[in-house]
Amino acid sequence: MALPTAGESRWFRRFHPNPEADISLVCLPHAGGTASFYFPLSELLPSTVEAVVVQYPGRQDRLSEPCIESVPEMARAVFDVLKPLAAKRPVALFGHSMGAAVGFELAMLLERELGITPLALFASARPAPSLQRGRDIHRLDDAGLVAELRRLSGTDAQILDERELLQLALPSIRSDYKASETYRTEPGTALRCDIVALTGEADDHVSVEEAASWREHTAGSFDLRVFPGGHFYVAEHGTAVAAAITDTLCAARTRGGQTIG
Repeated sequence: MALPTAGESRWFRRFHPNPEADISLVCLPHAGGTASFYFPLSELLPSTVEAVVVQYPGRQDRLSEPCIESVPEMARAVFDVLKPLAAKRPVALFGHSMGAAVGFELAMLLERELGITPLALFASARPAPSLQRGRDIHRLDDAGLVAELRRLSGTDAQILDERELLQLALPSIRSDYKASETYRTEPGTALRCDIVALTGEADDHVSVEEAASWREHTAGSFDLRVFPGGHFYVAEHGTAVAAAITDTLCAARTRGGQTIG
């Protein structure tokens, strides 16, 4: 097996490496998130699916690198590193919140520039791209930004309570929120790949109707999965989310003459 390139080592985390897997599930974190958010989900996937988790610059072991303040630029950077892997085996994309927007842009790059149709885009906890809403959380002062993070309960409390850790994390969090909140796409933009929208029924950032509007962005099949919980329902219902992923990919590969799971 070939060793990972320097770019792969910087951008991708394989918490449960499986070079014999049939599918790469590329996981894209939320605003302010890190690759470690997906560790529990990676552990729950079947042996035929390897989670390839993106680590954005400007955080944890990439703290010294400049942040990226644009969703399309972030998708392009991931795309450039993903191309060799996407040419070797099928890929699916899972993006949570901001990561869903990055996943949408990444899917477009794969389809338009490589002619590769991902098996599916799992768009989690984000309104459809056609529903652009102006938010300015990235413009809040530090106290306001921290208050929002506490409300969402998606950031490790230890980081929020430790001043030194918080000061290290705030630049990437603010940068991500800027990228997420300023993201725009052309009306009517649609993928060829299937889309599965996932949302928490009590998520006050995303209504079920807003999640359902992702159906407008695919020429393939569409499914909507609603889970108990709020914006970070994935952390509470990982087993059910992993089952939804497995079911979708199993159906996709069966249509192509192969099965997983």
